Amino acid sequence: MKLLWFLAILFMAALACARASSPGLTPTASAVLPAGQHSHTLSHDGRERSYILYVPASVNWNQPVAVVFVFHGGTGNAQSAILMSGFNDVADQNGFVVVYPKGTGRLADDKLLTWNAGNCCAYAQAENVDDVGFVRSIVADLQAQANIDRERIYATGMSNGAMLSYRLACEAADLFAAAAPVAGTLNFPDCHPSQPVSIVAFHGTNDQHVPYEGGKGPESLVDVDFVSVQDSVDFWVSANGCNPAAQTKTTDQFKHEVWTGCAAATAVELYTINGGGHAWPGGRPGWPGADQPVTSISASSLIWEFFASHPAAPLQPAH
Repeated sequence: MKLLWFLAILFMAALACARASSPGLTPTASAVLPAGQHSHTLSHDGRERSYILYVPASVNWNQPVAVVFVFHGGTGNAQSAILMSGFNDVADQNGFVVVYPKGTGRLADDKLLTWNAGNCCAYAQAENVDDVGFVRSIVADLQAQANIDRERIYATGMSNGAMLSYRLACEAADLFAAAAPVAGTLNFPDCHPSQPVSIVAFHGTNDQHVPYEGGKGPESLVDVDFVSVQDSVDFWVSANGCNPAAQTKTTDQFKHEVWTGCAAATAVELYTINGGGHAWPGGRPGWPGADQPVTSISASSLIWEFFASHPAAPLQPAH
């Protein structure tokens, strides 16, 4: 009888070791993601979802690798986010991984895709699509395959994608170290971040889709009363416990405001593009006939510079 018990214990131990060594569960130190651009699918909340992953050859897998999520705008798709932002080039230069998720829509062929950012937008909002859970699933998928840096996961996006990056800062502060909304505002009224999150925002004063001062955009495709840029930024200045007096640099092209003294070494910054429209500064137009981006600054380069300086806030001790 003792021999049978001993053999049973050995069997269970061997089974546990086999599970622990499974490449789908726990990546080894040498696990890497192949260089290049690849499409991935996964199932979440009863839907088949997908994303494009870009892995530059410059990635050093001997150390944990940072991940940047780039969310397309409303009616866009992952490919339009790649072309609009130029983030692949920034990744090549700095050795991080970029994820371009795809939203959801009523049509096939990646057309008219949107994100559920709270009170916007369209199909994703109307169907209450779990986009935050989808993003968490992508992170888990990546962590099961390679040496992803848990302290350096970031979110940025354009317009409706910017609004989702704000929502992720609200609902997934445990996962995202920083967010960089471009031409989008905080349209998630139930925002209660579990810890401080660094924020850098970009917005043009002549944006007719998501107005700088808030309200309904005269060229918006959705009937949404958008929150203003200032109210969006003020929320994070307060939530992060920053000094309410900003340090300001002004040029003919833009105004750069920086709020310091924030909790857990976080920061809040805002680039106001003078006369700028609904566009990604330094990038390409998001669709035919879209506003032309300014060329005086590169949002993608500035975003990575901000991200690189703001890893996840250290966990605060329980009281």
